[in-house]
Amino acid sequence: MLPVPPSVMSSPIGSRAQRMRLPIFTQKGLLEVPSPTEKDWPKDDEEDYVFKDPDQELHSLPQPYRMINKLVNLLFDRSWEVIEERDTLREAELSRIQPTVYPPVFESKFNKMPNCMAVSQDYVFIGGAKGFSVYNLYDAKRMYVWDKLKVDVTSIWATDLGSETLIAPVDEMGVIRLFYFCKDSLFFIKAINEVEDTSKQTTCVKMAISKGGDFAAFLLQGAGDIWLDVYRLPKESWLKEVEHPQLTTNPKKRVRQPQLNTLDPMTSDNLEMDINVCFKGDIKLSLPIHIMKIKPPKPVTGTTFKSPLEVFAKIEDLYGLGSGQNHFIKDSQWEQQAAIFNAMYKKYLDGECEEEVPSMATFHFLLPSCITMMPTEVKSPAGVACVLGIHWTGYHNFFLYSLNRTLKDKVDPEGVWPFAAPIAVSKLSNSCSYLVLACEDGVLTVWDMAEGLPIGVVALPEGCFCQSIIFLKYFLVLEGQNVYPEGRPKSQITCVVLCTDASLHLVVAKATQEPTISVLVERPVKHPEEAICAVVAVLTLPGMVLTFSKGGSVHLLDVAKRQVVCAFAPPRPYRLAVPWEPVFVVSLQHPYFLLRGDRPAETGPTNDTDDSQNSVFYFHFNAYPLVENILRNCIVSQVDLMEDMAFPYVLPLEKRCENLLQKRHLMSFCNMSFEILTSLISLTSLHNNHFLSLLTLSSRGMKHILRFSDHHSRFQKLENKVKEQEHWTRLRRYSLLLQKENFRK
Repeated sequence: MLPVPPSVMSSPIGSRAQRMRLPIFTQKGLLEVPSPTEKDWPKDDEEDYVFKDPDQELHSLPQPYRMINKLVNLLFDRSWEVIEERDTLREAELSRIQPTVYPPVFESKFNKMPNCMAVSQDYVFIGGAKGFSVYNLYDAKRMYVWDKLKVDVTSIWATDLGSETLIAPVDEMGVIRLFYFCKDSLFFIKAINEVEDTSKQTTCVKMAISKGGDFAAFLLQGAGDIWLDVYRLPKESWLKEVEHPQLTTNPKKRVRQPQLNTLDPMTSDNLEMDINVCFKGDIKLSLPIHIMKIKPPKPVTGTTFKSPLEVFAKIEDLYGLGSGQNHFIKDSQWEQQAAIFNAMYKKYLDGECEEEVPSMATFHFLLPSCITMMPTEVKSPAGVACVLGIHWTGYHNFFLYSLNRTLKDKVDPEGVWPFAAPIAVSKLSNSCSYLVLACEDGVLTVWDMAEGLPIGVVALPEGCFCQSIIFLKYFLVLEGQNVYPEGRPKSQITCVVLCTDASLHLVVAKATQEPTISVLVERPVKHPEEAICAVVAVLTLPGMVLTFSKGGSVHLLDVAKRQVVCAFAPPRPYRLAVPWEPVFVVSLQHPYFLLRGDRPAETGPTNDTDDSQNSVFYFHFNAYPLVENILRNCIVSQVDLMEDMAFPYVLPLEKRCENLLQKRHLMSFCNMSFEILTSLISLTSLHNNHFLSLLTLSSRGMKHILRFSDHHSRFQKLENKVKEQEHWTRLRRYSLLLQKENFRK
């Protein structure tokens, strides 16, 4: 027996410290040799053994220091994990191929923040403090300033009317005004919803102008109600009145035109204004004609008719058929159906509350087509809108209203398109030839308005819902480069769909094939700052779109190659103040786009007379090497496409029919020749050697026939060679078979 040291026995603390320094298995008290069998081992001895790390030479800490030590170690471990993760992300970011970033070409500075921009022809219209400005698109010089409002302009539209431009700014009070810009002169037309009593003021939420500027629609709301006002624009009268002006001489009429505020500081840009542009407020132009007021459809309720005859009499003219308004279903039947539905799907409906969504409208002006047929007595000029298509938030129907009416006529839809789910987003192409309707269930329907038929129905991936639709001008990929063909083929569209989860999809629909959908950009999971918040098509570049991410980056994306071509950014220290809602505009006719940049606010004191904090930057695509080559060779002629075998569908219809007939004639002749050869093989009475010589002669003759036929059509040259090779392969097989049989004999 070994005695226990007195120092350990005298102090319990010392004993604990001593046990911490002992080897792995130590025992309190005297050491004993255990018995050979496990049954004789004392159970109390298990508590006397302490398992410790031999390398751990530190004293165990009492509470609460032990808990503090654990928390500090845990904090250190987690901090180290974060450091390692950031280091890994930094290495991955450095290894990624960064696109070339191009700076802007011009810059326009502002003392106050510009709120909106619009481009039409060669002019840029920028809305901001107390009005809007007109700039030159090419050199960014300011031409005119109209700042006669007491509030700022929040949104602005500009529509090309040929050689003229219709401008529609909306101020902070929701008042929308129409201006006519013609021959370097600005004319005021009318304030659509301005009233004397501000308590009755309505707000303009959205507007649209038809292609060519013959009609305009304004979505207004006020006093808890919302409606759509449609106007006919007398643009022919405006042009005559500008050439032969008539001054306003009616003193009783009060025209609200506030004078220029002379207290505003004049910047250096004001001194560079073009004095040729002037505002002619004393010339009176014809006012737009109010033709229709459309309200949201009423909710479907129980019938008020007493007999089915009243229902048939109501829908005798077929107006509004399909809208669900004129029916013979009673309130009790609706209640019974709702009770059955709630009972069947109670477990899915529990805990859900129906929120009332404010009703909004999306509307488009449609050209005459097979779908928008007009009465025979009504003759609408070619290229002029004749029907207004509209759908409301939360409704399944797409309504069609004729524009050939007056304000006194009854407002009933001439057509109703019902859908299986509420319509969420709709988009009309720039040529007004195609319409895409996206429902809340993720199903997209593509309509060919000229033919009057849907050319494709596609469904987005599960969990993806449409946020916006962007039409692309139809393009081809020729020798690895995107090009626009001359004479665009019909019933073929390409569009990009931005979903609510920031994923980007490409939809291609053709009348002769099934529509296809593919993913362009996946939903960013590891890099949320790369989530796309806005997409716009660059029509001057085939197959290109601009993408704006939440991190403030702007990329030019090639949808055919699914890769970023380059990036654009304002010079430092400018940045996008609100990256998820960028202020930009892209020209439809010119390879330019504009972007607003904001200088970060300084912490020190600032003076109002200091340099401006906001700027609009001009980006010209033809000034950048990577994009200049695409612009130079972006159009391919029909002659080049006819020589290329990969694009037979871009040929004219007569040429395609001729090639098809020639192909069928050649195939029938080849099949007949092959049948003759097979019949000769079946003639066993002939000697095999004689047959081989005959086969060789027939093969040579067939080869000459194929060569002669091949010169018939240059377009079918490659396909004929393939067919010829197939026939030669079959002939060789028969020859080898006969040689084997002759060798065996």
